[in-house]
Amino acid sequence: MRGYVDREVEPALLRELAVASARAATGGNIQPWHVDIVHGESMRRLKEIMAGKIERRESETPGYDIYPKEMDDLYRQRTFAIGEEMYGRLGIPREDKKARAIWFARNFQFFGAPAAYFVTVDRRMGPPQWADLGMYLQNLMLLAVEKGLATCPQECWAVFPETVERFLEVPAERMLFCGVAIGYEDTADKANLTRSARAPEEEWLREMA
Repeated sequence: MRGYVDREVEPALLRELAVASARAATGGNIQPWHVDIVHGESMRRLKEIMAGKIERRESETPGYDIYPKEMDDLYRQRTFAIGEEMYGRLGIPREDKKARAIWFARNFQFFGAPAAYFVTVDRRMGPPQWADLGMYLQNLMLLAVEKGLATCPQECWAVFPETVERFLEVPAERMLFCGVAIGYEDTADKANLTRSARAPEEEWLREMA
């Protein structure tokens, strides 16, 4: 969800969700995730920091490639389609680059959410452990919905790794993977009406008897 009402989430609930999510499957029981919960005054300070960076058009070297440098048209089209659907609902045409940039900047205000999780991982971990992070995050998002909350996983934070890692005081041996906005859904926000399509089963599913 990319729109939240002005309502705090109880810190005890944020912690409860983080701890329960750690029952995620993890190869060899490595449990590679490290989680920081940001809310209250810390959230206010981070939003303020990011507003300044966006206003000054600052940039950093991304911590990793969010999308593959070489991506087939099949996958590229899916990414293009979801973006067009969302901006279409918001009434922002493709040629209005400025309006799209302004709206995209809402990512770095967590779309108005009052709290967030940040997930970091030891830099020595490989793809199998990054898969474990995905399973942890899936647990977190599903458990949040069960409690009446909404979330938005945000890999966009990987483009400001220095800022976030410094803010969280992350040890040098760890790197930022993503953030997750969490709060109560604003049902009046048109962005929240967007539902990503799924590819036909024949494109990705095969059964062998």
